[in-house]
Amino acid sequence: MATIRLTREFSFEMAHALEGYDGLCRHLHGHSYKLFVTVSGTPCDDPQNPKYGMVMDFGDLKRIVNRLVVEPYDHALVLRQTPENLRLLEQVREKWERVYLVDYQPTCEQMLIRFAGQIAAELPRGVQLAELRLYETEKSHATWRAEDNSR
Repeated sequence: MATIRLTREFSFEMAHALEGYDGLCRHLHGHSYKLFVTVSGTPCDDPQNPKYGMVMDFGDLKRIVNRLVVEPYDHALVLRQTPENLRLLEQVREKWERVYLVDYQPTCEQMLIRFAGQIAAELPRGVQLAELRLYETEKSHATWRAEDNSR
């Protein structure tokens, strides 16, 4: 049977700053992110199964990605936690709920690595995460592909 890829688009608004960066992105700023999630698998071949003919129900994929990515990060501020800024960041968290302190630089690239691990772990049996594409702006995006990370 054929392997098929499915892609669903998600969007969320998020602010971040790149700690220690030598350009303008070291300042707090926000983006309208677009995330494209592509999974692959073989369509269900059991005519008695309600998912007959599907690799995965788009609604199930939507629930997984919304829970892991969109709901937590939409209208959030994501900052790298460093010893130098920990006290300030804890104060910011006291005032606003959606402030996430992370142990990585919150770039498109690093967020994709994080998202890939989380999403892949939640997919149903027989469905693999094939690709994530995260647009930070209309003209700039990063791509994570399973084939590049299977080493």
